[in-house]
Amino acid sequence: RAFGNLILTQAMYIPYALYLDGQVIKVYDQVSHTLAPESDGASSASGTGNLRANPRRDPRWVKIRRPFIVTGGELTLEGLDLVYDDVHKFYEAPFQVKANGGILLIDDFGRQQVRPRDLLNRWIVPLENRVDFLTLHNGRKVEVPFDVLIVFSTNLPPKDLVDEAFLRRLRHKIEIGDPSYEEYREIFKRVAQGKKVEYSDQGLAYLLQEWYIKRNRKLRASHPRDLCDQILDISGYLAVPPTMSREMLDRAAKAYFVDI
Repeated sequence: RAFGNLILTQAMYIPYALYLDGQVIKVYDQVSHTLAPESDGASSASGTGNLRANPRRDPRWVKIRRPFIVTGGELTLEGLDLVYDDVHKFYEAPFQVKANGGILLIDDFGRQQVRPRDLLNRWIVPLENRVDFLTLHNGRKVEVPFDVLIVFSTNLPPKDLVDEAFLRRLRHKIEIGDPSYEEYREIFKRVAQGKKVEYSDQGLAYLLQEWYIKRNRKLRASHPRDLCDQILDISGYLAVPPTMSREMLDRAAKAYFVDI
């Protein structure tokens, strides 16, 4: 809930770009940032990156919702530094700079092209000192704020990723276990409603009995989303309404689950 309040209810100002010794570093990104209306009063005067609202606001700044940026297996060490565009002759700010004032989620931690140890080594100083150092193509180091909440998400055992010393630097660890049957039902119901799949308690009971209990399969919180997507794909192909009938559930589960 705290994360949701931070992202959904608060706004901040960021510069479109930075100018340093004749070099332009582009910060605002239409993909990563969501514009906030100027009349939005959700931002507080004491928040990070806020400017006092007035009719003569500096047009070099843009008002956005606090950023929530997600990166996964495509993350590399090079992507954490300035990227120079040879065509347009400016730098693109890395993920952690664009996420300043908000949240940067490293999804599937441990499955990146870079080793987890190398990734954490890159962020030891920024995590402790709240500043980061980026490198221009001429070799000059640039100090930038590191006011970002980094969240690492993984389904791998932490001990297989880094040693105890590194885990101590990540002060807060939250284990998200498998859902109970009631929690699974609630997740499935919400996902089905959101994806316009006709929900059925009878259909869910059949799914649990045939594809979980009989096969000794564990409940996963991600399964309802994926199974609903399978139902949508199948119903779209067959030109029938997306429902939780036994036939539809069997088709979806057979296509989704793989016995290893």
